[in-house]
Amino acid sequence: MVVATQLGHREAVLVLARPVTVGQELSAQDVREVTISVDSSLAVIPARSRSQIQGRAFAYSLPAGAMLTRDVLGDARIPPPGQAVAAVGLKAGQYPPDLQAGSRVTVVVAATSDASTGSTESRSSVWNATVTGVHSSANDQVTAVSLQMARDDARQLASAPAGQIGVVMVHGGAR
Repeated sequence: MVVATQLGHREAVLVLARPVTVGQELSAQDVREVTISVDSSLAVIPARSRSQIQGRAFAYSLPAGAMLTRDVLGDARIPPPGQAVAAVGLKAGQYPPDLQAGSRVTVVVAATSDASTGSTESRSSVWNATVTGVHSSANDQVTAVSLQMARDDARQLASAPAGQIGVVMVHGGAR
């Protein structure tokens, strides 16, 4: 009886048909309709509300298939307090080719050394981050990777020399 009751309350709701990025405005092509059994505590967006939400911005970057709720629309909510997003330009070999938004990574900046004196000027630096975006350039020579991390770490990373940054995917992969 309980199962029949749960299955009986099905509703047409909206899910993402393709990935979206924070700040992007919702278009008709971004969503598709699915019919599911809905828990009343989840603030899903019914399919009948499609026209009311069109043009609203996304508060987060989300993958295709994510269910739309009222919480995912509105002003950008990243980075959260105490965090920042740093961008790094990486060439092939400096990051895994399957890197994507949501991937958990370790960012490594190699120590710099002075070839004439043989001395190392600084130690290598290592930080944990979450990828918020991966964007290839038109010529595919440099890929811009956006990394959410602690604010002070992001400032240090932003000052790192180009070409000395490597990104390693760690356990947990994508969210």
